[in-house]
Amino acid sequence: MLNNISKILIAISVFLFISESAQAQDPAFSQFYANPLYLNPAFAGAGEGGCPRANLNYRDQWPGIGRTYITTSASWDQHVNQIGGGLGVIVSQDRSGAGHLNTSHASLLYSYHLQVNNSFAFKAGFEASYRMINLDWTNLTFGDMIDPQYGFIYPTNEDIDNYTQSVNFPDFSAGFIGYQENLYFGFAAHHLTQPNQGFISESQLPRKYTAHIGGRFPLTRYKNKITEVSPNFLYQRQQDFQQFNYGIYVNRGPIVGGLWARNSLKNFDSFILMLGLIQDTFKFGYSYDITVSNLKNSNTLGAHELSFTLFMPCRSRSKSFNTISCPQF
Repeated sequence: MLNNISKILIAISVFLFISESAQAQDPAFSQFYANPLYLNPAFAGAGEGGCPRANLNYRDQWPGIGRTYITTSASWDQHVNQIGGGLGVIVSQDRSGAGHLNTSHASLLYSYHLQVNNSFAFKAGFEASYRMINLDWTNLTFGDMIDPQYGFIYPTNEDIDNYTQSVNFPDFSAGFIGYQENLYFGFAAHHLTQPNQGFISESQLPRKYTAHIGGRFPLTRYKNKITEVSPNFLYQRQQDFQQFNYGIYVNRGPIVGGLWARNSLKNFDSFILMLGLIQDTFKFGYSYDITVSNLKNSNTLGAHELSFTLFMPCRSRSKSFNTISCPQF
């Protein structure tokens, strides 16, 4: 039964990529601020004091059906005074259908930093990417292979030997963020040129629009430990799909906790629980998506996500650089 479910999911994924009217959706991380370059290219070089940082992110979605969707990414960025902004690089891979469909990309990012006044700063970012999509046709299943009684027993008549197995193309994105001591907001547009990603017929990669806003507010101080709350809201749209994330972080010394909700226009998807640890040289976070949609009856086991950031020292921090006070996760 599990094998059949995996095959069905593979077939659905393939359909999304080869259909002329594809509505493919980019992978999304629940800890979106723990993967800042993936969220918005304007975050390049926005680490503490502009010093270098390295991020590792891992997401395992629906492990109950056989580790069918796994997304990983690694990134590095820092502020460079000589060019008036930040530089960054990110590589990411999304593995679907037990590895039969793989989407990878490598990106270079630049963000321009503008200190508007003593209390407000603005960053505009640009991302140039190269995307690679690979599909293993030999392990896919098609409708003509199904027997009503015995399942997948027939050979397919699809001419898979002549189908394209990889699609490669450049891709471009841009974004901006504005921030002051306690408030911040941003917007990003990915896949600006809507490149063709089809295997059989033309299928454009839909643009993805992201808007995010939030704040950090201190509540109490006890023995040099400040308790802060940080309400946040994120909205994403890609073609007809729309997603809303809203919730709150609570910081108490080195410990961070979070509770989030995620839903689309048509259904309430999940609650997200997050716990993190922040130290001077690193931070680590874990989150779990509790599925509350109709998929909860499919024993998907939600989604697990891990994040790790290494804060690297720098000889001299930028004197004109105010650190963004957005959440760490």
